[in-house]
Amino acid sequence: MTGRQEEGRSRVPETTGTTGTPETTGTAGTTERGATVWLTGLPSAGKTTIANALADRLRAEGHRVEVLDGDEIREFLSAGLGFGREDRHTNVQRIGFVAELLASNGVKALVPVIAPYADSREAVRKRHQSEGTGYLEVHVATPVEVCSVRDVKGLYAKQAAGEISGLTGVDDPYEAPDSPDLRIESHTQSVPESAAALHALLTERGLA
Repeated sequence: MTGRQEEGRSRVPETTGTTGTPETTGTAGTTERGATVWLTGLPSAGKTTIANALADRLRAEGHRVEVLDGDEIREFLSAGLGFGREDRHTNVQRIGFVAELLASNGVKALVPVIAPYADSREAVRKRHQSEGTGYLEVHVATPVEVCSVRDVKGLYAKQAAGEISGLTGVDDPYEAPDSPDLRIESHTQSVPESAAALHALLTERGLA
C-alpha cells in the first residue's frame, strides 16, 4: 500500500489475508481483519440500534469494534458544519477517514450514519479501496412512514410542526443505494435478526 507512512501515524504489525484485506495481530495473539461497515438509511430507520447489537456480538467473540455515532461526530469532529449538501459531504468524508484509519488497524468500524448522497458514499468506498481496506455498505431500508412513527429523536414531529427543515427523506433528498452489500428491512424483522443478517455477511466475507 502507498501513502500509509504519514508523520505521526503508526500501524500495528500486519499481514495480508487471502481477501487482500489487512490483517493485524491483536494483543491476545488473535488475527483481526479490520473493515468499515457503513449503515445508511433514513432518520429512525434503526441504524444505530442494529450497529450496537452487532457490536455487542462481535465484542463477545473477541473482535475489536468501534461504533462511530453520527451525533457524536457532529459534536466533536464536525462542529460548525451545517446540513447543506456541501457540509453533509464534508462530514461524511471526515467520518470515512476516521473509519478507514480504524479499519486499517484491525478494528471493525461500524458507522450508522445517514450519508444521504450517493457520491459521498462512493467517495468513502473508493478511499477504502485505494488503501486496500475492507468496506461494506448496508442499506437499512425502513420506509419513511415507519420512521416517522418511530421518531426516536422527535425530528419528524418538529418538521411537521415547522420547527425544523431539511429533514432527510422528507424535505431533503435521500439517495438510496442501488446495489448495497446488504439491504435490511428492519420493519419486517427484529433487531437480533437484522444484526444476525449483517453478522452472516461479515462471516461470508471472512471478516467475522
